[in-house]
Amino acid sequence: MNRSLRHIFYVVISLFVILGISSSLLMVVTSEQLNSDTRNTRSLYKEYSRPRGSILASDGTILASSAPSNDFFHYQRSYTDGAVYAPVTGYFSVTVRADRGVEASRNSQLSGQASGLWISRLKNLLTGNTDSGAVITTSIDTKLQKLAYQLLTTHGYDGAVVAMEPSTGRILAMASTPSYDPNALASHDTEAVAQTYSDLAHDSNSVLINRATNQLYSPGSTFKVVVAAAALETGNYSPDTQIPAGATYRLPGTATDLPNSTSIANGTNGQISLENALAYSSNTAFAQLGVTLGESKISDMAKKLGFGSTITIDGSNNIGVPMTAVASNFPTNQTADKLALSSIGQGDVTETPLLNAMIASTVANGGVMVKPTLVDTVRANDLSLISQRSTQTLSTAFSSSTASALNQMMQAVVSKDAPGAAPSGVKVAAKTGTAQLGNSTNNGWLMGFAPADNPKIAISIVLHGISGYGIQEAGPIMRSLIQEYLQ
Repeated sequence: MNRSLRHIFYVVISLFVILGISSSLLMVVTSEQLNSDTRNTRSLYKEYSRPRGSILASDGTILASSAPSNDFFHYQRSYTDGAVYAPVTGYFSVTVRADRGVEASRNSQLSGQASGLWISRLKNLLTGNTDSGAVITTSIDTKLQKLAYQLLTTHGYDGAVVAMEPSTGRILAMASTPSYDPNALASHDTEAVAQTYSDLAHDSNSVLINRATNQLYSPGSTFKVVVAAAALETGNYSPDTQIPAGATYRLPGTATDLPNSTSIANGTNGQISLENALAYSSNTAFAQLGVTLGESKISDMAKKLGFGSTITIDGSNNIGVPMTAVASNFPTNQTADKLALSSIGQGDVTETPLLNAMIASTVANGGVMVKPTLVDTVRANDLSLISQRSTQTLSTAFSSSTASALNQMMQAVVSKDAPGAAPSGVKVAAKTGTAQLGNSTNNGWLMGFAPADNPKIAISIVLHGISGYGIQEAGPIMRSLIQEYLQ
């Protein structure tokens, strides 16, 4: 072989090698990225060429489904009571596909492409049937979800409600307002959908945000449950222990006096029992208690109760975009005055409504914090079971004796200061909270569980930007939800 032919041979071989490497990269390394790219119209048409699986409530009510359509996309996605269930379902769109809710967290299962559905795909190949996605059954209680949404929207609240089973972590309701209608994003008119998405994304009310999981709020006095747990765990405190209180408390190293919102929270002769401090939400008592305990003990308890950790609610990277709750925050390296404010849920403490429901559940569950879940079962289109939920422990945050004491103290909150949170004949354990926002408005909170002696439901409510107190406006919501669920 002469020199010129040899050079040509080397060039041709090199080109084949380059072609092989580039093809391998496209088909193996970047295939998933290319398939999920919203500009890939082939992938888009492929996804719409078969029916996407349904999303159901726990009672079988269809929350999301696909029906044949007479256009290039073949199937139209639709949502029942879209705005009510939007925080749960999310949406599936021709422009942005699925990027939130169960639509995203279970995307490959709903589209029928998950590895766990290979038997179903093989059966369809042999029988000539059309591939279809898995059926996802959630833990959502439709009556509770609709009631939560109604109670939030009737008064135009900006807020959220989370209800869950304390012992299992199953989410029974997850409402967020203001909301949006996923049907508007499921249209096959790409230009209209793009405009709708842009309008929603830039809406001043941030309607696309699930306030239950992805919005942080100052928790106000509901955080006193965390401080009370830290105190009880030292072994030096009980519900009857007298602690310093008073009408005001001078924040350490400042000229600022912290007051109570009611005179009964002042105690007697500068002292108040730990139970009454929680029941009457004594700021002066818990600010001093926090400083006495020290940041380390409170921070350790906050971490055990989920602060500082992103919480995965559903899904995994293998099947979609996991549904998560952003990490709540308890600040560190605080000066004494900042620690005092943090101990009453003010300052830089922030929390999601979901975590507050989980903390209520932990008290109800004897000190054991369980992982929240949203999906009960996944089934192939022939109804064969693909996967089923299980209860997973996240931590043992405190002892059963501490949980019992907190239960007693939270019952005292209701019996002594917030009877409006309990339906007639039902023992409720709860904690109110009102966090001042500095513009004459508040975050109004209420978290708790019922029945207190046999907990079946834990609830967290936040109402953002209200003018009143948490118990005044959130109390009737909790009472109605408990009554609906236990009847």
